[in-house]
Amino acid sequence: MKAWVHHEPGMPDCLRLEERPRPTPGREEVLIKNRAVGLNPVDWKFVEWGHPDWEWPHIPGVDGAGEVVETGEGAGHIRIGARVAYHNDLMKPGSFAEYTAVPVRALIPLPDGLSYAAGAAIPCPGLTAVQAIEKVPALEGAHVLIIGASGAVGGALLQLARGRGWIVHAVCSASQAGRVRELGAATTTDYRREGWRESFAERNMEQPLFAVFDTVSGDHAAGLAPLVAANGHLVCIQDRQERAPLPAFTTTISLHEVGLNALHHFGDKAQWGRLMSAGARIADDAVTGRFDPQLVEVVKFTELGEALIRQKQGPNPGKRIVTL
Repeated sequence: MKAWVHHEPGMPDCLRLEERPRPTPGREEVLIKNRAVGLNPVDWKFVEWGHPDWEWPHIPGVDGAGEVVETGEGAGHIRIGARVAYHNDLMKPGSFAEYTAVPVRALIPLPDGLSYAAGAAIPCPGLTAVQAIEKVPALEGAHVLIIGASGAVGGALLQLARGRGWIVHAVCSASQAGRVRELGAATTTDYRREGWRESFAERNMEQPLFAVFDTVSGDHAAGLAPLVAANGHLVCIQDRQERAPLPAFTTTISLHEVGLNALHHFGDKAQWGRLMSAGARIADDAVTGRFDPQLVEVVKFTELGEALIRQKQGPNPGKRIVTL
């Protein structure tokens, strides 16, 4: 098969399109003939970082969509030809290839009316958003703040939050404000505007923020902790809080970290079942128009390396997809 590989850690331009052995699915795995690949920030980051558990050359990529063409022992009810999307383990050979071996538990069934490109846009941002939103109790009518709402994860989270009946305030670039409002934001704030944090802090007594979701970094999230209402929630989607950002026994907010790939190593089958069911609901909503997969660019497989460079350079107002 053809696959994009790198022989050592490096910049995204170190990837090369080469011939590699077609993988064989192991126990409780299936082999997917990829029809589309979703690009994510974690892809280029791990190309740069590498990992001691990898065998070289390594095939990157966590998100893909395609057809089941072979099943391993214990694959259960999965049928040949099934249309699926998936989120693969970062430690394993990934989706930047014509074929990928994927654990059965990590498959999202795709409805017939959904394109593979849209399906490949769901796993990493959609499932990360599911994990983030489930950290917070479902309080009808709550006001929440999403930082980075124009990105793939932020946009997915925004749509799920609106589905919960939350009133969403979005921080994003001014150029994306219109699109973010179309996704369901009640208000948008330009992240470059001076004093926007102070504005939210001033109105917090009358319009408290039940939750703040940050997609930037742990340090950035710590600076937002004063905006969270008493007994509210601060959710870090990038990084985590290594120490409490506020003094003890003040607003007593809850701190949450999100790590989708960690579930491959620490999640049980029941957790995976619930997460894949949530992914299936997102896929169904994408068919009916209730969920926007936010496709910003669709390119051919031979152009994957260049697209990953653009993914790193940004901006990324949505999802970049590669089709096979």
